[in-house]
Amino acid sequence: MFKTLFNAWKIPELRKRMLYTILLLAIFRFGCYVTAPGVDAEILSTITGASNSITNTINIITGGAFSSFSVFALSISPYITASIIIQLLAFAIPALEEMSKEGENGRKRLSAYTRYTAVILAAIEAFGVYMAYRNQGVFLTSSALSPMIFILSLTAGSTLLMWIAEQLTSRGIGNGTSMLIFAGIVSRLPQAATYLYQVASLGVGGTLTAIAVIIGAIILIAGVVWVTEAERRIPVQYAKRVAGRKMYGGQSTFIPMKLAMAGVMPVIFAMSFMQLPALIIQLVNNDIANATGFWAGVYKLFAFTSLNTGLVDSATGAMNWSMLWFGLGHILIYVLLIVAFTFFYTMAMAFNPIEVSNNLKKNGGFIPGIRAGKPTTEYLSKVLTRITAFGSVFLAIIAVLPILTQFAGLSISFGGTAILIVVGVALESVKQLEAQMLTRHYKGFLE
Repeated sequence: MFKTLFNAWKIPELRKRMLYTILLLAIFRFGCYVTAPGVDAEILSTITGASNSITNTINIITGGAFSSFSVFALSISPYITASIIIQLLAFAIPALEEMSKEGENGRKRLSAYTRYTAVILAAIEAFGVYMAYRNQGVFLTSSALSPMIFILSLTAGSTLLMWIAEQLTSRGIGNGTSMLIFAGIVSRLPQAATYLYQVASLGVGGTLTAIAVIIGAIILIAGVVWVTEAERRIPVQYAKRVAGRKMYGGQSTFIPMKLAMAGVMPVIFAMSFMQLPALIIQLVNNDIANATGFWAGVYKLFAFTSLNTGLVDSATGAMNWSMLWFGLGHILIYVLLIVAFTFFYTMAMAFNPIEVSNNLKKNGGFIPGIRAGKPTTEYLSKVLTRITAFGSVFLAIIAVLPILTQFAGLSISFGGTAILIVVGVALESVKQLEAQMLTRHYKGFLE
């Protein structure tokens, strides 16, 4: 990876892309420390610093921007949610489905609808945040313009991040949405390291716990790399044909089908969906973590990873059975979301068996032992379903393993989900650099 970065830096065009990416990420990190107008930062840090707050989970993605109510407090989440909504509607509404098949023009129109939806969602979320904290002394003034300025600031910040994400995708070195989340997660590394140091300083038991966490992280990284790089190669043979005095075709190749075609996007989607119910409930009731009843149970179910509660009560030593069931329910929902989004993203965007089958038929290619046309489509669909099922379950297991540390009462923010995103984005960015370097070499050879 470092060799690829070093070689890419020597190429002027790629060096500009890398510097442009660094500049935009620096703007993102700078904006995370710019508090929105009219907010009392000291009071806010006291309120959002509670260990049982859902903001701890949100801060993993935002890089701490939410806990300080910066202009980037909403991060790129509204854009991610809008993308999910538009993609789902494209399957349900015929007009949008036809638009998605119109090529570049249709994709531009869908992108415009996604942006408009993201701005609306950002305004709604900003309004919800204001309503949740307006009676807690967070805002310096209570004038009529105060909520308008606050909502506009957060909406404008989210819109700016949406623009930065698109610029990173088109002019940077990777997927813009993933890069922003990557930067937010990496910025929390010092805090995670400090927490592990505090755990290690508790004695022999704490030291062993910290060592186990580090070893587990290394194993998770190796697992993510293995899943990301693994692929099933479908052999393809091209028929021979004679044109004049020359014979064309006859060569063999393969179709690479990766275990994790969707990359880290299903994990990001699942995180967004897991945060949304708990965030909405907390916006309505700020003391929901200490409340009882149905909505308190729903909150604990979705916000389990942000509750610093173990299976054993530290005061009485008794087993906390309710938290066990909440934890198991949280894991089950999280796994199902990751699997569902992996299948959806793979089938909808990453690989189309019908299109691949048609292209093989047009070019005289076939899979040995499989007839061209519908049988090829069915074979590719069957293989795609099997490898996607394995890849999605493997990713889900890696994502939920660190949640089990919650049963021991640990509070490690840099868990499996964060490792999945960081490693996945790093590998994806390196591959894009390699592809651009390869394209440049071909271009130079042809010229």
